[in-house]
Amino acid sequence: MSLPADEFQPLEIHPMRVQEIMHTQVSSCGPEDSLEHAAQLMWENDCGALPVCAGDRISRVIGMITDRDIAMNALFQHQTLKDLKVRDAMSKSVETCRSSDSVSQAEKVMREARIRRLPVLDGSGSLAGIVSLADLAREASRERMRERKDLTETEICSTLAAIVKPPKEALAA
Repeated sequence: MSLPADEFQPLEIHPMRVQEIMHTQVSSCGPEDSLEHAAQLMWENDCGALPVCAGDRISRVIGMITDRDIAMNALFQHQTLKDLKVRDAMSKSVETCRSSDSVSQAEKVMREARIRRLPVLDGSGSLAGIVSLADLAREASRERMRERKDLTETEICSTLAAIVKPPKEALAA
């Protein structure tokens, strides 16, 4: 039995969404926390970066702090981590994406901003998770055998190359 032509509905293929690959168990810190506290959270959660959130530490992302930010701040301030604040070491320029964005949109933001991790916001603008370059690489690897790909391994390599490009080369490009 066949359907009349006017009842035919073409199969709609939706791109992979960030919410399908992001990590939802994300620790965060506040700007007034010590660098010691941020480092401890990174150690306990086996991660190299934390979103910095205002107020209740779970909603509005106001920055990012990495293990490198902590190390360099401590080195140049000549103080202990417990005496230094997250606000003084964090990056205040934050790129984000929405959980409903496609993974290819997230990859583009990461490539253009030259970042490895991207906080993910929900519909109300609160922190919902984080997506990393490693998450995108795993997705590209899974998609390798699919006919239609949201991400390719070549795109991931190009993004990584953009991220690790020395600053002088990035400015000249």
